[in-house]
Amino acid sequence: MRISARTQYALGAMLALAVADGPVHAEWIAATQEIPRRFCDNILLQLRRAGLINSQRGPDGGYWLARPAKEIALADIIRVTEGVEQATRPFPKAAAPLAVIWAQLRSHEDALLGEITLADIVDSSEPA
Repeated sequence: MRISARTQYALGAMLALAVADGPVHAEWIAATQEIPRRFCDNILLQLRRAGLINSQRGPDGGYWLARPAKEIALADIIRVTEGVEQATRPFPKAAAPLAVIWAQLRSHEDALLGEITLADIVDSSEPA
């Protein structure tokens, strides 16, 4: 699986929101996650349109998670930025059995990313 820079930035932004105590401004997300500001704005818009985050304008506004961190899986974020992976073209002749292996690989990948939530990552990074 290849993860684009957009997806890496989106995951970082979502984790920043998961540890925030309330609404945070895009400038803070961009600065703390080292995301170019305009790129950050585009990613936040994409995440908001997908229903993963909420936003409010104004000095007391900002961005926050639309659901608790324990209810947002990595797969949810990756689907927003990467889309749903399309089936590969059929393998010819002797390589045809590889189609089953690729399907199993995608299935395991999806299952793992669907099980890991933002809360799991935040909890694993907190000192004991």
